[in-house]
Parts: sequence; structure tokens; C-alpha cells
Amino acid sequence: MKEKIQFPKDFWWGAATSGPQSEGWYGKRHENVMDYWYRAQRNDFFNGVGPDVASDFYHKYKDDFAMCRQIGMNSFRTSIQWTRLIKDLETGEPDPEGVQFYKDVIAEAKKNGIILVMNLHHFDMPIELLQKYGGWESKHVVELFAKFAKTAFEAFGNDIEYWTTFNEPMVIPEAGYLYGFHYPKLVGKGKEAVQIIFNINLASAMAIQEYRKMHLNGEIGIILNLTPAYPRSDSKEDLDAAAFADDFFNRSFLDPAVFGTFPKTLIEILKKDNVLWESDEKELEIIKNNTVDFIGVNYYHPKRVKAPEADHFENWMPDRYFSDYDMPGKRMNPYRGWEIFPKAIYDIAKNVQDNYGNIKWFISENGMGVEGEEKYRKENGEIEDDYRIEFYEEHLAWLNKAIQEGSNCFGYHAWTPFDCWSWNNAYKNRYGFIAIDLNDQKRTIKKSGYWLKDVADNNGYEYDTDSIKE
Repeated sequence: MKEKIQFPKDFWWGAATSGPQSEGWYGKRHENVMDYWYRAQRNDFFNGVGPDVASDFYHKYKDDFAMCRQIGMNSFRTSIQWTRLIKDLETGEPDPEGVQFYKDVIAEAKKNGIILVMNLHHFDMPIELLQKYGGWESKHVVELFAKFAKTAFEAFGNDIEYWTTFNEPMVIPEAGYLYGFHYPKLVGKGKEAVQIIFNINLASAMAIQEYRKMHLNGEIGIILNLTPAYPRSDSKEDLDAAAFADDFFNRSFLDPAVFGTFPKTLIEILKKDNVLWESDEKELEIIKNNTVDFIGVNYYHPKRVKAPEADHFENWMPDRYFSDYDMPGKRMNPYRGWEIFPKAIYDIAKNVQDNYGNIKWFISENGMGVEGEEKYRKENGEIEDDYRIEFYEEHLAWLNKAIQEGSNCFGYHAWTPFDCWSWNNAYKNRYGFIAIDLNDQKRTIKKSGYWLKDVADNNGYEYDTDSIKE
């Protein structure tokens, strides 16, 4: 039976993008790893499309904010590009043009009544710092990040109320050092990945420390991709595999962010295997004393695991302790190759509620990427993306169930407001409420955009809640 699913007062309805995926590299003083990767190895990118223009938010942000407001958004997340804001990467000296661009973006969001959430790092390490110091393997780079953060807070701290330090920090070691699908495309570098996990946690805490020193009237958090690890069975071996996967991929950032400490069970294994990160007491104190005000949660698909099948690795890898499990009969998004499992959003909410002090949080990304969306284009140019609307309604219904049970969730951001460039996948899968024609950058609202307007106006929607009863 259909009934009204009602969300709390002042709930955030919005979407997220990032600086490197929306702005393009126009006018930047430095290159980031993605810019360099594209320039050096263009064939790695779908249809050869790179970050040179991206969605041209650099020139079209006024139009974009107006359209976001038109479809009901009251909030919007993007990121400041380290490579755009900073002139001197060693001192943190700002680039005046970069400062002015972000000031103009912030002013335009305010003009449209849109709350801006500003993130500091979205997979976009300056290439010079990777080549010179080894990027996130280096404690010096951690200090340079804190200088960048301080510059950002000094420039925009009075205008931005919500900050986040990193987006999906686990992706940096996972994609760049363990499994090789992001630059520097290294595989099997487990010990380096473990050190990077520690260093990014330290960098986040140091940025929070800089923020708090300024006594600004705002809040600071972190955006984590929390992917519940579901075991194949209730056997001890499968349960142990799931527990390790959760420790390594989720809790290695969630615990330090909320509690200022790392999971003891993870530390024990890393110590036993002689791959524990290098750290000192001062660094551990910084992490302990600079926890977040809120968390953002990116959720797309679950992780299904079983007892490990391989027992030999040339170097240490987390795969020593689990293997991925291909569950029969799962619902799939065939374009992206990801399982669709909306109940996980409820499980995440309950985990945060029960095990993390019910800290306030929001869904910072959730989305449905589809290849070849033009086949759903009507004569008037609008893309009829009912599959996306159904995806969102089902996930929101599970989220709402958790909120009704006391979960402290204050918002929902989809990925993305408008189709944006997605690293080496480029524009292969489209996610936006607003379509972008790459030939002329023309924007067209999709059917899901009008759906969002209706949901935001009513702070809820009608839904058959029988499907979310356990």
C-alpha cells in the first residue's frame, strides 16, 4: 500500500560533484594526478575524453546553480582543487585567480539559496608532489595538505559553513596501490597502501586541527565510502573474512574520524604481518584529538565476501584474509557492473547509530550510472530515466526507515547534479539529474530532475512501503 514517506524538517536535498570532475583544468597553475594521467596516457580514458573541459563548471557555474535550484536542490557539494587554489605548494601561498574563482562560486550558491558543502580532496593529488615525494606515502605531503587546508579556511572560512577533508580516502590506496585502476596504477603494494591509510587519516586530522584553531562558525567532517561487507554464509571462516574486510575498507577511516583511534583487530593483524604503518605518539595524539563533527556516507553497492581462496601473495595484500563472493541471483546495474542492494543503506545507518554514537551524518553520494542514456531521450530532448527514479525511491525508503528508528541522518545527496567526467570512465556512465551534451555543453533537465523537485517541495514522496518491511 502506498503511503507518504516524510523526511525531517530542513532535510538536505541535493547532489555532489567535485572540482576536477566538473571544472576542467582551465586556468590552473598546477596539474593533478588525473590531469597528468590523461596527458600522458590518453588511451586509458573512455573515448579519449579527459579533464580538459569536463562539464565546464568553471564557466557555467551560474547556469548550473540556477538549474539546481530549479529542480529543488537546497544543498550542493563540490571540492576545491589543490592545484587551482595554491600557487606555491610548499608554502601554501594562494593563487589569486583560484581564490577569486571559488569566491565567485560561493557567492553564486548563496544567491540561489543553496548550502555549499566544500570538500578539500577528491582523488586530486598535485602530480609534482607524487613525483617528488611519493604523494600520500610522504609525511611531508601530509604537512603540505594541512597548509593547503589552512589557506582554504583563511580564504573561505567565513563563507562556508560545512567543510569536509577527504572524499572516499580509501579509494586512494585501493585504486592506486592495491588494484591498479587509478594512477599511479600500482598493483600489490600492500605495505605502501597501509602507510597511505595512516597518512591520510593524519592529514585529515591536521586539517581539522587547523580549522578548529580559527574558531570559525561552521562544522567539519569527512566523506567515506562505507560498503558493508556481507559474508557468504554464517561459517566462522566467512564471518572472519567479512570482519576483516569491514576493518580494512570501512573502519580504517571511520573509527579514526569518529573516535580518533584505529580498530584494534586491524592493528593486531597488521602488526602480526609486519606491515603496520610508521607513526609516532604526537601523530596519534593529533588523530585522537581532532575528530569530525559529522560524516558523509557514499553508498553505491555492497561488498560480498567469503573465506580467502588464495594463500600466496608476493607482497602483503588484504586479499590474504578474504575473497570476493559472486552471489548468485543478485540484482545488477548491467552498465556499471554493480549490485543494486538498497537495504544496505539501512544497515549503514543502523551501524552508525548503534556503534558510532549516532553521530550526525548524511548520504553524500548515491547514484545510478547508465551507459547510452540517449536511447531514453524523448522528442522534446528530455531523458526519461525512470530507472534512476526507481533506484532513488527504493534507497530513500530504506533510509527513511532508519531515520524513523532514530538514525541521525540530515540529508541526501545524489551523484551527480549534472553529468560529470568520471576519471578514466569519462562520460561512459551518466549519473546526473541534468544531461550535458559534450558537443556544445548544453544542459537539459532529465525526468529525474523534475522528480527531485517534487520530492524536495514535499519533503517526501508516496511509496509502497510493503517492499521495505523485513
